Amino acid sequence: MSVSIIGTSHTEFGRLDKSIYDLVEETGKRALEDSKVDAEKIGGIWLGNFSAGGFNDQEHLAPYALNIDPELRFTPATRVENACASGSAAIREAKNALEAGEVDYALVIGAEKMTSLDTKGVTKVLAMASYWEEEGANGMTFPGLFAEYAKGYKKRYGFEEDELRENLAKIAAKNHQNALENPLAQMPWDCDYQEILDLPDDKNPMIAPPLRLYDCSLITDGAAALVLTRTDKAKKISDNSVEIASLVQTSDYLALDKRSNSEFVAGKKAIEKAYEEANISVDDLDFAEVHDCFTIAELLAYEALGLAEDGKGGEILGEGIVEVGGKTPVNASGGLKAKGHPVGATGVSMAVLAARQLMGNAIGHQIEGAKTGITFNIGGSAASNYALVFKK
Repeated sequence: MSVSIIGTSHTEFGRLDKSIYDLVEETGKRALEDSKVDAEKIGGIWLGNFSAGGFNDQEHLAPYALNIDPELRFTPATRVENACASGSAAIREAKNALEAGEVDYALVIGAEKMTSLDTKGVTKVLAMASYWEEEGANGMTFPGLFAEYAKGYKKRYGFEEDELRENLAKIAAKNHQNALENPLAQMPWDCDYQEILDLPDDKNPMIAPPLRLYDCSLITDGAAALVLTRTDKAKKISDNSVEIASLVQTSDYLALDKRSNSEFVAGKKAIEKAYEEANISVDDLDFAEVHDCFTIAELLAYEALGLAEDGKGGEILGEGIVEVGGKTPVNASGGLKAKGHPVGATGVSMAVLAARQLMGNAIGHQIEGAKTGITFNIGGSAASNYALVFKK
């Protein structure tokens, strides 16, 4: 038994003049309209959200989703939190309920309103997704945690600082360029990697050595939504549904110092199992949307996916493999780096992007002939990991 996507919705990402309530309501309504499923048929609502309490003073957000349609009143609604992977976690819970026969149709929403706080406030809320007792409480930020990955990777494979910096700038430039085609993206920019490298320190300051400002994703508002049903039902009501062929979650120790700081160990395990369950290999992928919260994370994702051998992720940047038009485009949407990263919404956003690619109605670059894609979504410093394979 499998589950398929029959309706999608995706708001603009950026600094929006909308509340968290507006985002939930707007995207949920649009997904229902797109699916053509009556609201009364929705058996459950799952809302991926990291910290409406921290950002918006609103815990217990899920019941607000009943405002989407009067027919949703009394429908069970549950908020799902797993840091930046909250959206994928919500999809997993809805998928489980569908496969168990508990519901016939599920509405999944991912939403976050981050810009209500200043940068210092956002940094504090995000740090709550670290191991607070040893990391956040001692001043460790998420740029700092992912800087540890950059330093660990550099040391393990013997990279010079300039060499690593160039590879990271190539990732940033690729994603800003890809975002030019995405009408919903937060930061499209027609640039090349040398322009990023040439930025003066006041325009591209060091945030957490060796990561600079342009290695970091954005503070973002936004939402996305899906309507799901079992694949047997989807085939009867839609001739353009997309199957979630596998969804695998792995978890690792919360504290980064108990894990490798040079690879996504648990992420690799999730991806390998997702390939196995979907009966594919990396060679079958037509595209990937990966969690580039920082440029080093996309580099590590290349290796976790098997697109490159360990320590050689930077080599494929010069070969065009991950570019639009290459063998396996990565983050054709612009990724978190340029599309935006409303943390609790990101996993659902990735799923919407994947589904729309396979439906032939991409948000941004359309990858011709795409039949199979993957999303890789992580929470915290990759303590939570989700790999989802999608098939047309």
